[in-house]
Amino acid sequence: MPDPRFFDDMGPASLQELARLGEAELADSAQASRSMAHVAPLDAADSRAITFFSDAKRSDAAAATQAGACFVRPEHRHLLTPGCAALLTAHPQAAWASAASRLHAPRRHEPLSAAIHPDCELEEGVTLSPGVTVGQGAKIGRGTRLSPGCMIGPGVSIGRDCLIGANAVIGFAIIGDRVSIHAGAVIGEAGFGAAGGPRGVVDLPQLGRVVIQDGVTVGANSCIDRGAFADTTIGENTKIDNLVHVAHNVRLGRNCVLAAYTGISGSTVVGDGVAFGGKAGVADHLTIGSGASIGASASVFKDVPAGETWTGFPARPLKRWLRETAWLSRMAGGRGTRG
Repeated sequence: MPDPRFFDDMGPASLQELARLGEAELADSAQASRSMAHVAPLDAADSRAITFFSDAKRSDAAAATQAGACFVRPEHRHLLTPGCAALLTAHPQAAWASAASRLHAPRRHEPLSAAIHPDCELEEGVTLSPGVTVGQGAKIGRGTRLSPGCMIGPGVSIGRDCLIGANAVIGFAIIGDRVSIHAGAVIGEAGFGAAGGPRGVVDLPQLGRVVIQDGVTVGANSCIDRGAFADTTIGENTKIDNLVHVAHNVRLGRNCVLAAYTGISGSTVVGDGVAFGGKAGVADHLTIGSGASIGASASVFKDVPAGETWTGFPARPLKRWLRETAWLSRMAGGRGTRG
């Protein structure tokens, strides 16, 4: 379930209420008074959780889920495991979003006059510059410096000897030691998730965290989104340039290097020691193997094996790209000489 440092528990709620909020129909009206405490994905749900199922390719997960209830299309109802209450809807993911918003609420700064909440924990040697805001339950380690105007959200944990740049915003995050986050960076905002519903497109609640390990650098005005449910993780000693975007649920390995304007789409897994040239783009749900290199402005739509160098649009192995580029150049030159 969502980390209570960052999300308030608003449950439980009856299936009748959750069905009404999601504009769904409870398949078995005898289950109306049954209550759910939290939301979860299919493969992580327990008997007090409500989930959703919308992709027939995941029928095995539906058959094995331990969820107490599930939003599901009528034609997929038979795929659910026995004992899982079905809430029938043409828009399972949007209905689940309404349940998530009912059962969990992101923690926000309490409306106090003091910028430094009395419930936060600051070790000896923390430096606070003018205009810093620290929320309730936040923990900041010895030797960390908070530059002017930065905002540390409720429950955030920052290790020792870190540098948080001016006007940086950090929420829903656990940060290790010796981490540098430069001016204007935003850590832990909601990732981009949306689904079509009966009244139009709705935002999907993002209930995960950002975990940044020791020695990481995050450049100015870069954004690292919190996970949709699992964590977005940045491995030890990875270096991120200015104006980089790391989307929700991404897992970056250790000692990676991301040059400016790189964008990593959601749920991509990047191994250790991977290098991204400037303006490289990676599609979602891919795997980039350890030691790989992605060229500047490359657009990656397939998994990249460990140790390989890919470039181009669409990205492909470097030697192949060089051969194709040379061939195109020769063909273009040949056509030109014939008039």
